[in-house]
Amino acid sequence: MAKRVAIFGSAGQLGVELVRTFAEAGYTLLRLSRAEMDVVDQAAVERQLSSFQPDIVINSAAYNMVDVAEKEPKAAFEVNALAVRNMAVACRQLDARFVHFSTDYVFDGTAGRPYTESDAVHPLGAYAVSKLAGELYAQAYLESPLVIRTCGVFGPGGLQTARGNFIETMLRLGRGQQTIRVVEDHVASPTYAPALATRTLALLEKGLTGLFHIGGGTALSWYEFARMVFQQAGMNPELRPTNEREYRTPARRPKFSALSNEKMEASGIEPMPALSDALADYFRRRQRLTPS
Repeated sequence: MAKRVAIFGSAGQLGVELVRTFAEAGYTLLRLSRAEMDVVDQAAVERQLSSFQPDIVINSAAYNMVDVAEKEPKAAFEVNALAVRNMAVACRQLDARFVHFSTDYVFDGTAGRPYTESDAVHPLGAYAVSKLAGELYAQAYLESPLVIRTCGVFGPGGLQTARGNFIETMLRLGRGQQTIRVVEDHVASPTYAPALATRTLALLEKGLTGLFHIGGGTALSWYEFARMVFQQAGMNPELRPTNEREYRTPARRPKFSALSNEKMEASGIEPMPALSDALADYFRRRQRLTPS
């Protein structure tokens, strides 16, 4: 079994869970956070990986400011596409396995059902295009990368990251006095980061490659998810549904981007936990991390 793993984006919401999961499984880790590594610098990427000689390279680093990407598409493309190329080239040189995380936003949301790995892609904006390009770079330079598309990731690591996550945003707004409006016409499958990390390890230890979807397993609107968050938190703010017409954003987003986990489960990987269970675990961990 491979024992040396380099993790890009190690301080991010998913990265911290990957670090914890692989460390607990006995792997030797090279943690590479944004502060420690400019993933756009090809020479620096190759130098770090060549020095460490990893068996596996995992990329959870990403530019994920979806709306800002419409104003600075080059910055999004550099991180989400060209940096993936840098890692893939280095993995080819080192004969290392490569795991890359992509997004539900590669789809246009018109299918009206959870997307499978065989569905045609149709990105709607600069961020989505850059993420699809990252997938293509991984597949172009390596014969058998593992590309994992996921959706609406949330985890306790969001407490330490600058942008937080949907749950922390809702809790912050819920402590105020204003009416909270959340879209009810956009459906996703919010994904619990600790569960995503353990399924990633399981895929690797089974030697699986190719394209896999790992979503939260429950398709629901962001308005419905907000209601679940407040119920779990014991809060009762004034929450109202809104829609795409009332809440315009610079970037277009897929209206139904839930992901099907059927391929993952058919490969013998444990199903994702129920969203209610994931939220309960999130709040338990949050309580341990948040000063009383």
